[in-house]
Amino acid sequence: MGGSTPGIPGQKITGDDLWDLRNRVAQLLDRSSTSFPGAQPVSFAARHKLELQKHDYFVCEKSDGIRCLMFLTNDPNMQEATFLIDRKNDYYLVPDLHFPKSADNPEPFHTDTILDGELVNDTIVDPELGPRTQLMYLVFDCLVLNGDRLMHQTLDKRIGHFTEFVYNPYKKLYDRFPGEREHLPFLVDWKMMERGYGIEKMFKETLPKLPHGNDGLIFTCRTTPYQFGTDQHILKWKPAEENSVDFRMTLDFPMVEPDTDDEDQTPYPNYTALPQVKLSVHGGDRDGDIPYGAMYLDNVRWEELKALKEPLNDRIVECHLIESNTWSFLRFRDDKKEANHISTVESVMESIMDKVSEEDLIEASKGIRDEWKKRERETEAQKAAMARAATNGHAGQSRNTNIGAKRKFEGDDTVNGVDGV
Repeated sequence: MGGSTPGIPGQKITGDDLWDLRNRVAQLLDRSSTSFPGAQPVSFAARHKLELQKHDYFVCEKSDGIRCLMFLTNDPNMQEATFLIDRKNDYYLVPDLHFPKSADNPEPFHTDTILDGELVNDTIVDPELGPRTQLMYLVFDCLVLNGDRLMHQTLDKRIGHFTEFVYNPYKKLYDRFPGEREHLPFLVDWKMMERGYGIEKMFKETLPKLPHGNDGLIFTCRTTPYQFGTDQHILKWKPAEENSVDFRMTLDFPMVEPDTDDEDQTPYPNYTALPQVKLSVHGGDRDGDIPYGAMYLDNVRWEELKALKEPLNDRIVECHLIESNTWSFLRFRDDKKEANHISTVESVMESIMDKVSEEDLIEASKGIRDEWKKRERETEAQKAAMARAATNGHAGQSRNTNIGAKRKFEGDDTVNGVDGV
């Protein structure tokens, strides 16, 4: 299923330059906030099967990678500059990238352009050299193109703008000069999407052939605008056993009572003992972190964590539920500075309880297809009716014009006849 989770290439921006970039992106998006603008999905629950019938959704694989926005712009010297923006809202300047506006004239480049996508490590199998890892950036949305905001257009149109104006010139250029690909920090492609009823194809054809890690599906509504922050119309499906939550981890060591001979009688933590691991979720700026549960920790896992020789307390960790209110460690999420918001956690818990399986989704796909095709027929019928109305309107206008001309001609004749008497 592909390589490991990648890191973000490039130079991390700090200070006033970071402040300037965040403000430029906010202005391009017509936002007052300079926070990370990326849309965030909600976890898939049983009720969402009906949602997929009611509205047009596209489905794609959920990559196991690093979510980043890409900002194509220019530096103060008007030279091309490309930045990756992670969920911590940190900006990384990535050199040696070029996105021409035209493959025939590769000098002009895109500016004031914001893409949404994910960095993944693809495993490429070379018959001669064996397997190697290729860093890829997979685009699944386009927010702004050369200063034109696309957020309120439908998803298919947003992706269409990216493929026609950004991806196609990029691909044609490097197809002409394939040797230049070796010097790129990563390659760019777009994430293949199916109509919402193409679920069985995703499971049986697409997912098994992926060159990178995958942990589920993403359903995105075709007709709704791009939503900053949590979007109720982007649905994240994972197998029930893989649903997870990102918590803030706090280590709570047992306290030691001092000996009666000690002058200082203040209890102190025993850092050599096995700690309790308390987990909290994010309640927003006002409420801060909210205690939520505990992480299972035995001596073997504790020794593994200590062997990392890294700070552990107050770190973001991804965990999955093993029993009521007890969670098991999966991995650190150093790409995030906050735990999941409580509303996100409640959404994940609903998904865990509902346990919508792969088989459930495949079974639901027929109803999803039937409703999609029904909407298509209704849309085509409306277009045909409008075309007939327009044709009839033109014919009626033409007949009225002829009648009016005839009456005018006959009137003129009468007047002329009277005048001639």
